[in-house]
Amino acid sequence: MFDSSIDSWTLLQDAQDVYTVSSQLGFEAIILGKKPRVFGGPFYAGWGLSHDEREFPRRTRVLSKEQLFAAAMILYPKWYNPFEDKLCELEDVLAIAEAERRAWEEDRKGWDALEIRLWKRKFIRNFFGQYANVSFGRKDKNLSRPIMYWASKAPQERRDIVRVEDGFLRSRGLGAELVCDSEGIYYDPTHSRQLETLIKAHTHLRSDQIKRARDIIERLRKSKITKYNLKGNHIDLPFDTPIHLVIGQVEDDASIKLGTDQVKTNLDLLKHVRAGHPDDFILYKPHPDVEAGLRMGKIATDMALQYADIIAENADILNLFDHVNTIHTMTSNTGFEALIRGKKVVTYGAPFYAGWGLSTDLGQIPSRRNAKASLETLVYATLIAYPRYFHPKQRRACPVE
Repeated sequence: MFDSSIDSWTLLQDAQDVYTVSSQLGFEAIILGKKPRVFGGPFYAGWGLSHDEREFPRRTRVLSKEQLFAAAMILYPKWYNPFEDKLCELEDVLAIAEAERRAWEEDRKGWDALEIRLWKRKFIRNFFGQYANVSFGRKDKNLSRPIMYWASKAPQERRDIVRVEDGFLRSRGLGAELVCDSEGIYYDPTHSRQLETLIKAHTHLRSDQIKRARDIIERLRKSKITKYNLKGNHIDLPFDTPIHLVIGQVEDDASIKLGTDQVKTNLDLLKHVRAGHPDDFILYKPHPDVEAGLRMGKIATDMALQYADIIAENADILNLFDHVNTIHTMTSNTGFEALIRGKKVVTYGAPFYAGWGLSTDLGQIPSRRNAKASLETLVYATLIAYPRYFHPKQRRACPVE
């Protein structure tokens, strides 16, 4: 007898025989391919899927477990999506339940959060504090609960902590999506990270997972969502020549320091692209934070125009995607957004999306990235399996949709 909490699915999977009066676990046993012995009259008895101790004169059909499941879980109930306030399909509810279960499993012991800046603490407390409190500090001595660091502040050598970082879809302010990695952080290719593991694990997606990934790709394309969601100027571009878009980055960003070994500056990137395409049209887009004067990476205009035909200052990135043929980047997440939109991407470092057969990679890619991934696999791992999402109005975990 178990007198403590245990996952019922684990019990059922390992059980040779299942006995019940009318428990829902009998239905779950059938789903797992068991044939339970039933002493009562639950809805799942009498259909040839259980050993029944009583007779059911009205239940004369023999059903498959798929037919029973369809009747009980799809045709009979009505499902409700609380985030969109409307009726929905079973798949939507399963995605919601999956998000809430993950939050409970990871947060139920509480967190000791270290090196979190003051302005971020409210968001971190809301995001991770639904089931137990989050405490903040600067030292990790004498702490008994799981420890999280903001990724850029985490000690590199530590393997017993979780690193937290902004995700790939940004809300208005921090707090709707965060990635949590116990192996490092996704933009550091020096060692294997959870995102790499997830990409490898999902190279053969189920049909429902493929559909979910494709639906997300379509929604991102139609809704024109990017990481920064910045609107900008439309730029007139020629139509009679190949156009290469060069993505500028913040040069002291961790993804540059850790993710590229040869091309490390925006000027070097421009030089490499021009050397490889001397007769084509080259468009250079500075990083928004660099344009605003907040971070490192600015190239003097006269220097940039020695290699680029146009500097796309304050430009709308999605407008540029519509007109360019190829995107060149060191490690920018813009490369991932370009892949989602069907563009050719050339990388000069080792961003998380490089090395899987989806981009042309000129940087040094870790040899462990030896699997071939589809775009659906990359999207499923990166936007569904890896991050966590939080609904700021409902104040609870939610799926990416």
